Amino acid sequence: MSILPNHHHHHHAATIGRHYHYRHHNHRIYAAATTPTKIKPNLEKLIIKPTTPFVTPPKLDDPSLKSTWPQRAWVATGCTTVLASLAASLVGSVDSHIWVEPILSGFAGYLFADLGSGVYHWGIDNYGDASTPVFGSQIDAFQGHHKWPWTITKRQFANNLHALARVITYTVLPVDLIWHDQPVVMGFVGMASGCIMFSQQFHAWAHGTKSKLPPLVVALQDSGVLVSRSQHAAHHRPPYNNNYCIVSGVWNRVLDENKVFEALEMVFFFKLGRRPRSWSEPNSDWTEELPEDSPAMDN
Repeated sequence: MSILPNHHHHHHAATIGRHYHYRHHNHRIYAAATTPTKIKPNLEKLIIKPTTPFVTPPKLDDPSLKSTWPQRAWVATGCTTVLASLAASLVGSVDSHIWVEPILSGFAGYLFADLGSGVYHWGIDNYGDASTPVFGSQIDAFQGHHKWPWTITKRQFANNLHALARVITYTVLPVDLIWHDQPVVMGFVGMASGCIMFSQQFHAWAHGTKSKLPPLVVALQDSGVLVSRSQHAAHHRPPYNNNYCIVSGVWNRVLDENKVFEALEMVFFFKLGRRPRSWSEPNSDWTEELPEDSPAMDN
């Protein structure tokens, strides 16, 4: 008596018959086709490694935010170098009785500093990491700045400016010695180097609250001489790929509307195979975290 349902009887009989026939000729016993053997794969445990090490925000009284005497010395040296450039331009203008050209060259230096700050800011925001030679510490610092931008307002003056002051001293001092009798050159160099060195202070003011900033600074921000708080705030909102300039911000609209940085990113990608961070979906590393006792910022 068959235990199979009637409508499957012929099918299974044929199947069993085939297996019996196969056993007869090959002297092997096989399992029926309707009961395949399942083999469980040996899977290794999946471990997801974070892309960046876990870090915590600095405390408001963190010693790393305080100025040291070597940092103050570098800022003093940088300021002296910048003032020497401007003084040489002024003296040269008096001696040669030219004024328009040095003033225009100074204005060009001011515009150059804003553009340069944007290009540099874009580069370290999008490429490299803490292990990158020369620029690694700056890249790491700016990544942390996106996470905790308020810390820049807690840094003391020399602590915030000493790195740029050191660079300005090394690069501008030779220029001062060689072209000190060229008022047009000195006008450009003095204004450009001064704005570059103080760009981190302009940046810090852009993160400040209106009620706590000096009225003169607020007036310069509102008039567009210095980068405004509202303009720079847009840089710290998704998609984090605009408003890179931090001196006056005058170049931001030009660069963003004409997609200059997007074009550069395409060139870097197709020529060097390097993807900028701005192409990736922003993650928690770019999401701003406010201190627990921080009040809302006023514009």
